[in-house]
Amino acid sequence: MLLLQTRPLSRGALVAQNSPLLPWGLLAASDSSSASPVAWLMALLFSLILAIYTGPGILGSFSRVRLVGGDHRCEGRVELQQDDEWVTVCDDYWNMDSVAVLCRELGCGAARKTMSGTMYGPVTPKDQKVFIHLFRCNGIEESLSQCEREDAIGCSHDEDAGAVCEAIYTGPGILGSFSRVRLVGGDHRCEGRVELQQDDEWVTVCDDYWNMDSVAVLCRELGCGAARKTMSGTVYGPVTPKDQKVFIHSFRCNGIEESLSQCEREDAIGCSHVEDVGVVCERESHSPSGPESVRLADGPGRCQGRVEVKFQGEWSSVCQAGWSFAAAKVVCRQLGCGRATLTRRGCNKATQGQGAIWQRKASCSGQEVSLQDCLSEVWEHNCTHNEDVWVECEDPFALKLVGGRSHCEGRLEVLHKGEWGSVCDDGWGQDADRVVCRQLGCGQPLSPPVKVRRRFGPGVGRIWLDDVKCSGKEPSLEQCLHRSWGYHNCNHREDVAVVCEGQSWVDGPAWWEGRTGGGSLWG
Repeated sequence: MLLLQTRPLSRGALVAQNSPLLPWGLLAASDSSSASPVAWLMALLFSLILAIYTGPGILGSFSRVRLVGGDHRCEGRVELQQDDEWVTVCDDYWNMDSVAVLCRELGCGAARKTMSGTMYGPVTPKDQKVFIHLFRCNGIEESLSQCEREDAIGCSHDEDAGAVCEAIYTGPGILGSFSRVRLVGGDHRCEGRVELQQDDEWVTVCDDYWNMDSVAVLCRELGCGAARKTMSGTVYGPVTPKDQKVFIHSFRCNGIEESLSQCEREDAIGCSHVEDVGVVCERESHSPSGPESVRLADGPGRCQGRVEVKFQGEWSSVCQAGWSFAAAKVVCRQLGCGRATLTRRGCNKATQGQGAIWQRKASCSGQEVSLQDCLSEVWEHNCTHNEDVWVECEDPFALKLVGGRSHCEGRLEVLHKGEWGSVCDDGWGQDADRVVCRQLGCGQPLSPPVKVRRRFGPGVGRIWLDDVKCSGKEPSLEQCLHRSWGYHNCNHREDVAVVCEGQSWVDGPAWWEGRTGGGSLWG
């Protein structure tokens, strides 16, 4: 017993002298003569507890913060460095005040939005830890370490927090200066993907805010005549190299400027080459006008049949030799059908045309709204009705959200061949959410945690779509890339659910950020 009293004696005194948190009046126990064995045992026990709870990282200390998986350093999944490892942050109480503090700490400018960290790759490793505290910031702190905290109970990586800040660039070309502009990949110098020269390299332009006023200015600058239309730059070859940069600014022109350099600009945040912009300007000898209307004749329905165009009041069939699958895509879109699935030469005798054959060739990119928007030129041919074009489109596309409190939230279902089915979440992302919400007229998508999305329940029956990839710019989900209808490797536990702002959300996403006093709209 003497040994037990003696060995911790000086250590107990040291702990008492350097630990103002110790209770029970042990601060006075600084020498062996003033403390009983029981008191020293209590001091020893408390010192051990204190040592455990002040070990590395246990009290939630962290040295650095970063955003992972975004398009730039100011966007991504939130991660904190504890000793030699990085941990994620639970999204309970995570809101725009938290994002504002984080963006300020990273030197990334204004907060743009809060996101689910699951949107950003690579996928979080299963053995990566979640930070033991939740942050409750009021938005004025200089760093997350200054925010109030609460214990994070039961959080998983499905609830990882993400953030998007306004990117601030400090590298070469920060002011967005450029010396020349050109159009690449078109049929002539007044058509193609827009590229700007910065120093010794050419960069593409993001299509945010790009419109016909921007086209008018660019056509004027290039001496190309009137603006014809704005296009996706992806339709022009060669394919943009992955390492080619995107210009750091988007242009906001009013149409009267003499050059793009005179237009107002905004930062281009998170743009990729999928959003490269293209342009068609009028040449000096412009093409004759296109067809007045189009139809698919003698098929099993209005979305399948022989292509006929109405030109100068007369319906004519179309020869395959002057046709393309891109033109078929435009026809399907113009008729309000689904995606083009087939275009072929030759109809059987029962479905061959009987009248005139169109004497023009339509040059379409596949992005146009109608054939009238395609460039059309006189084309001499010796086609017969044996070469009439036949096109098949998918049925008209429809979608809905089910299981929610309004048509703007719920499990996603799409209509195909008269049957509703769900969509698998493989490859699904915020851009696809954006397309769905826009198509339903429900405003912008929200980003609830996975646990909220799961409350809409699994579907039954068909799983129609898988591996859906959207750029976020598509007017309809049917224009996004995906596997063929009905092909998937999923089950209904992977059904997509979407939550949009809608008209009834007064408080926006506050219902899952803890701003409703702990209440939940989900009951």
